[in-house]
Amino acid sequence: MKLGIVGLPNVGKSTLFNAITNAGAQSANYPFCTIEPNVGVVAVPDKRLDKLAEMYDPDKYTPATIEFVDIAGLVKGASKGEGLGNKFLANIRECDAIVHVVRCFENDDIVHVDGSIDPKRDIETINLELILADVEMLERRIDKTKKLIKGDKKYQAHLELFERVLEALNAGKSARSVEMDDEEKKIMSEVALLTTKPIIYAANMSDEDFSNGIENNAGLKEVKAIAAEENAGVLPICAQIEEEIVDMDDEEKEMFLSDLGLEESGLDRLIKECYSLLGLISYLTAGKPEVRAWTIKKGTKAPQAAGKIHTDFERGFIRAEVVAFSDLMDCGSIAAAKEKGLYRSEGKDYVMQDGDVVLFRFNV
Repeated sequence: MKLGIVGLPNVGKSTLFNAITNAGAQSANYPFCTIEPNVGVVAVPDKRLDKLAEMYDPDKYTPATIEFVDIAGLVKGASKGEGLGNKFLANIRECDAIVHVVRCFENDDIVHVDGSIDPKRDIETINLELILADVEMLERRIDKTKKLIKGDKKYQAHLELFERVLEALNAGKSARSVEMDDEEKKIMSEVALLTTKPIIYAANMSDEDFSNGIENNAGLKEVKAIAAEENAGVLPICAQIEEEIVDMDDEEKEMFLSDLGLEESGLDRLIKECYSLLGLISYLTAGKPEVRAWTIKKGTKAPQAAGKIHTDFERGFIRAEVVAFSDLMDCGSIAAAKEKGLYRSEGKDYVMQDGDVVLFRFNV
């Protein structure tokens, strides 16, 4: 999974990226500090995997991972090539989802590219550039579809959908805001519009906001209102706090966050929000050679889940031997789970569940 971190210059984008990836990307108080996108790979925290490691003492421990891409700050006119516009848009197109960092804090020492703090304006600036880029792409697709209709009337439905989405874009709305059924979503996925990508607005606030109560931050309220209109996620976060806890050990970090009324770091909350937004779950494989987490879409059936490990597993799928993680922990071993009838043999129509501990049987 690849997440693109975007935002106007000087909103805390690279600071947040550095903190959550500990990758040391350059961060400074001037626009376009980030030119080439920095990339950091982060392990997905999963306490279930830790418990399996205690049980099996494996030779190898492999968590699921997320790739974060810190994309250059955007300015007005990016869709027409202003600033680093074309490069910026191309980098977003390669990502599965967007984390849009929005500045919701005041600080006279950190200049804002537009001279003042205004989350609504900032969101509109970036969204407008993405919308303009999508309008251009969709208009080309509509012209192509009109020609295809002459040879095959099935494209009439495609044309009607594209025109409906174009109408929304021209009204300043994202393609995400257009209601579509599953078939229409499938058609739109082939167009690769920027504003169909799932988005999480990371409302970057000060540490004082977290100490005094984030609900008092007027910027966060604005961000939530915008997100509600376009089916987007919202994550209150403080890049400064994330920066401070990077080098703390687990006990220190827990105490520090607890004092702020937080149970988890911003990274952990961001990953959970991303999984929820993208409809992702994890299944687990365990044994002495390796314990490992595998990320799949919710609703994936056993053969396709097996294919994540190797295409041969899907091609020659026989069955999945499954036990729920909680049942395995309660029983203490696979053998005990079998005795209690909690270790099941599932066929090709089995829909994988989050936390399934599974062994796939296959033959090719």
